[in-house]
Amino acid sequence: MNVAERVAKLREQMAEKKMDAYVVPSADNHQSEYVGEHFKAREFITGFTGSAGTAVITQNEAGLWTDGRYFIQAEKELSGSGVKLFKMGEPGVPTVAQYLKDTLPANGTIGFDGRVISMGEGQEFAAIAAAKGGAVNYDCDLIDEIWEDRPALSEEPAFTLEMKYAGESTQSKLARIREIMKEVGADVHTLATIDDICWILNIRGNDVEFFPLVLSYAVITMDKMDLYINETKLDADTVARIKEAGVVIHPYNDIYEDVKSIPEDKTLLLDPVRINYALYNNIPAGVKKIERQNPELLLKAIKNETEIENIRKAQIKDSVAHLKFMKWLKENVGKMTITEMSASDKLDEFRAEQGNFIRPSFEPISSFGEHAALCHYSSSPETDVELKEGGIFLTDTGAGFYEGSTDITRTYALGEIPQYMKDDFTLVAISNLSLADAKFMYGCTGMNLDILARKPFWDRGLNFNHGTGHGVGYLLNIHEGPTGFRWTAREQEVHPFEAGMIITDEPGIYIEGSHGVRLENELLCCKGEQNEYGQFMYFEPITYVPMDLDAINPDMMSEREKELLNNYHALVFEKISPYLEGEELEFLRKYTRAI
Repeated sequence: MNVAERVAKLREQMAEKKMDAYVVPSADNHQSEYVGEHFKAREFITGFTGSAGTAVITQNEAGLWTDGRYFIQAEKELSGSGVKLFKMGEPGVPTVAQYLKDTLPANGTIGFDGRVISMGEGQEFAAIAAAKGGAVNYDCDLIDEIWEDRPALSEEPAFTLEMKYAGESTQSKLARIREIMKEVGADVHTLATIDDICWILNIRGNDVEFFPLVLSYAVITMDKMDLYINETKLDADTVARIKEAGVVIHPYNDIYEDVKSIPEDKTLLLDPVRINYALYNNIPAGVKKIERQNPELLLKAIKNETEIENIRKAQIKDSVAHLKFMKWLKENVGKMTITEMSASDKLDEFRAEQGNFIRPSFEPISSFGEHAALCHYSSSPETDVELKEGGIFLTDTGAGFYEGSTDITRTYALGEIPQYMKDDFTLVAISNLSLADAKFMYGCTGMNLDILARKPFWDRGLNFNHGTGHGVGYLLNIHEGPTGFRWTAREQEVHPFEAGMIITDEPGIYIEGSHGVRLENELLCCKGEQNEYGQFMYFEPITYVPMDLDAINPDMMSEREKELLNNYHALVFEKISPYLEGEELEFLRKYTRAI
């Protein structure tokens, strides 16, 4: 079936169930950013393959809402499908909620699978329907009715992240969580976010492509943790270890019935953004609920000393792999056939040589020429193109090592490139270095500091249509709250920077039909001096890969900006030169020379 046929079949199901609108998000039962194959319902119904977006199907129209990272990609993939693109955040474009308000008829019904819609979204949809004298229907998965060859839920095994990597036991983590529960007055804490649960239990798995996560739910009380999981995923040692920490294992889907029996004299802590609507609705109405951000979010974002030490090792490994790749790429382009996909595979080969490499930490972005103007382009056999001299190649990829996850973007000049490409590259380098140089007071958020990255763009009447940086998990989600760099407010990303957080710094410029440039380093947030004015903070770059000097226009840079680049390159040489020799060492010396 093509997309139009799938939408037609969905409308038949909607008519049968008397639904006027059906909402399909890009989520799983756990509000994950990236999902396993079983949960790619929005991709199935629209044909749009990007990671973020929401589809709304009515009897008269099919729409897809996505953000600025995906506008170009979505326009191409939706072409001819009959699905209309709604560019989120653009003038005159309604939100999903506003669209439902505008289009839902009197006494109408909004349908959705309540397991993949967050509590907050579900409540909003219910309010919209109620205002029209209608209702929501959240207990049927209509996509499942028409998706004949839908992939099954993952049955991949989990594994333990040893203490030498995790740095803190499950018992210790649960004790810290229970202290927070006491502080806020909660007896019970319900969790549906799989990265939080994996962090608590020091387990990782393979239920989401690229992300080492395990499908699970949890209910934490003061004396035990009820874990809802397919127990066949866990080996005997893991079961014994977590049971020793007070964990009781139940079948994966039993949580929906079990929460119905939470005593009404209990007080429940839950995160309205990170629990699904169906699960929330099964909690007895009389149970007092404290709605606030999951405490695990901040606890796991502040890395412990063991994690930081390991992450430094992972960054050196990946930086060495990138340097070897950069040399191979520059010396072989034009002499042998190199494509987007083969280049990406070659980088992973260099990573595997470093040891303890598990797999990529997210779907690689390997893009040449005009493809690099698509922020989240994913090469495929149908789009894979050859890399050629005279253009620039963007690689935004990451590695999952036992020592931690990496997320690194570099853009390389292949041979001699036009001046306008060098100018764009230099602008992005200035932006990246300016943000990394921040010295700031404790209490600052990403909204305070994002201007340091944007100013070089805004001074020239330019901008980039994505956040400047995000937190990075330790072998968990590559995008991790509750902190990030952006100039507009995002409710779940406004926590001040804390020492031990790791944040990316990744400005870019994207010229449709021509090229794109992005440069991304990871930054470790550190405490600086403390004086009568308070606690000062700073960022330490922990990514050690040259910014391609073949693409730099020194005439665009101030003396201070040149100094920042030279200082960064001196750091790169210091950190990775001990791991190189011969021609590779000389190559590093050439590409970290002072300008």
